[in-house]
Parts: sequence; C-alpha cells; structure tokens
Amino acid sequence: MPISEFLRQIRLKIGHDPLLLPAVTAVVMDGAGHVLLMQSKDNGTWYLPGGATDPGEQPADAIVREVLEETGLIVEPTRILGVYADEPARYANGDVCYYVSTIFACEVRGGALGVNDDEASDVRYFSVNALPKIFEAHRHRIAYALNGIERAEFFRG
Repeated sequence: MPISEFLRQIRLKIGHDPLLLPAVTAVVMDGAGHVLLMQSKDNGTWYLPGGATDPGEQPADAIVREVLEETGLIVEPTRILGVYADEPARYANGDVCYYVSTIFACEVRGGALGVNDDEASDVRYFSVNALPKIFEAHRHRIAYALNGIERAEFFRG
C-alpha cells in the first residue's frame, strides 16, 4: 500500500528526517505449523506481514487490516507476543523510520491467500525449520511465538 495520507502530510513538513512510528506485526501459522511470510519487491527478503497503525486505530484492528491488505487473509489476533523497537528502516526515497512494533499471534478466519498489495512479490507459508532469507528480528519473533511462553516479551536497555 502507498504511504498513508497522514504520513504523507508529516513527510511534507519534515522531509526524510527520522520518524518514530507505532506499528504491528503478525505471526500467522497454518494448521501444519508453517509460518506466513511475504517477499519484499525491493530486496527479495522475506518478512512477517504488518505495518504502521493509523491515527486513533487500535493495534489489534491495525493488524487485521494490514494482513488483509497485504495477503488477502482475514485474521483474528489471539495474543500479544511482544513489543519491540526495531532497527531504523531506510527507504529508497530517503525516508527513515523507527518502528515500535506490537507483535500479534493471529489465526486465519477467512479470505484467500495471495499477493494483495504493491509491497510484496510473493506470499506463502514456510516450515519454521526451513525459513528463507528473513530479517533476523522476524526470525526471533517466530521462535518466540513457538516457545510456548504465554507472557509478552520485551527488552530493557
């Protein structure tokens, strides 16, 4: 999806300067224990579905919206896995963003899997034992989702 109107207006004021943004990420597993990943059109790296929240949007609503927009699947968030500050994201146009992401475990409730936006070239499930090239932070989030710990993970400096 293109940049939201809200972010476009901020970028008109601050240019490419770093911006702190709330975000959401989904760990979606199928019945066989495979994890849903998307492949970036920009660099070929695979990643978990997610994105920035809109002003006033609840994070749980944002993850449902983001997964539908990106993958065509309707999901239900079932628990918070963790809250993380990510490394800076540097975009081809020069924008820099620091995301603080709430990670949700999600279950599929409907929809049809497929590339549903302009950010990904592919979307599919992978065995957690045979993941493709993926952001290390996302690899960690998948492992945490599978470890059986029921409390949310967070880090302190």
